[in-house]
Amino acid sequence: MKDVGFIGWRGMVGSVLINRMMKKRDFDNINAIFFTTSQYGKSIPFTDLKNKNMKLQDAYNFEILSQLDIIITCQGSNYTNKIYYKLRKIGWKGYWIDAASILRTLKNTIIVLDPVNFKLIEQKLNMGIKTFVGGNCTVSLMLMTLAGLFYNNLIEWIFVSTYQAASGAGAKFMQELVFQMKYIYKSISHLINDSSTNILDIEKKISNKMNSTNFPKNNFKVPLINSLIPWIDKKMDNGQTKEEWKGQFETNKILNANKIIPVDGICVRIATLRSHSQSFTIKLKKNLSINNIENIINSHNKWVKIISNDFNSTINYLTPSFVSGKLDLPIGRIKKLNIDKNCFSMFSVGDQLLWGAAEPLRRMLKLLI
Repeated sequence: MKDVGFIGWRGMVGSVLINRMMKKRDFDNINAIFFTTSQYGKSIPFTDLKNKNMKLQDAYNFEILSQLDIIITCQGSNYTNKIYYKLRKIGWKGYWIDAASILRTLKNTIIVLDPVNFKLIEQKLNMGIKTFVGGNCTVSLMLMTLAGLFYNNLIEWIFVSTYQAASGAGAKFMQELVFQMKYIYKSISHLINDSSTNILDIEKKISNKMNSTNFPKNNFKVPLINSLIPWIDKKMDNGQTKEEWKGQFETNKILNANKIIPVDGICVRIATLRSHSQSFTIKLKKNLSINNIENIINSHNKWVKIISNDFNSTINYLTPSFVSGKLDLPIGRIKKLNIDKNCFSMFSVGDQLLWGAAEPLRRMLKLLI
């Protein structure tokens, strides 16, 4: 059996990864060794796993790390930056699978999304590439949903507006969104059931509370509840944010495109705890019917689900609340635009912690095993 080290398995992405691996019995085929940055020496929390080592190992112990066949980390870019290059420098020849973004731009790393780029992964494995990283959440979700159109070389360009949940920023941001909900509720709870209270008075009170100095906004810096933030990550030289820049770069790297497919958009943080939504404006190279487009999208993989462009289907099945915790990737609101006969709009939702993060890592590990 391969010795596989797990780092960052307690965090959100790591927890989802471990739960998926347990559900799919992936641990039956490996010797899993769990690492920690702060609690080494304690017993592993998974008593049903038959591991050689039942104690948590030091995530900074290069002697132990260098003996592993595979390392899979969800610890973040800071950890990767401290460990990865030094491990390679001392001669470690194992496989590195990473959820963090820091390695994505390197020439000899592959962004993994095997239902979309399995042939590329296989080719690079045969060439001796040993570093594999998960992609940006919205890029991975977009490619899984629109893979049929990409595979058939039908897309001329894409403009995407993302509506990203707090989970994309991390656990402390999710907690802060809940704290904001609690703060607002406490300030108006006595007014909600009072029929004599004007709703505009309640709205004014909420607005005043959102602007108070005590409002919980240490992480977001501004209120997210009852609002949104049309900015994610740092500013790039061309006016994009880095989150928006990733759209074109990572899409084309995952697809190994010979000619750059233009991708641009605006990334927005919304007051949703989990799962991202995306609105696409797509220029196709052909004037296809709606039925053709739906058949092409639907035929690529078993997870994408076409949602009928009607009121009841849309409000019930094309929402973050419906898709959270599921591998399904609903896409709907597919319609031709007045702008151009080859322009279409679509709307998709997907769980940011599954196909947007943990599942591509799990499947890459499974390919290696």
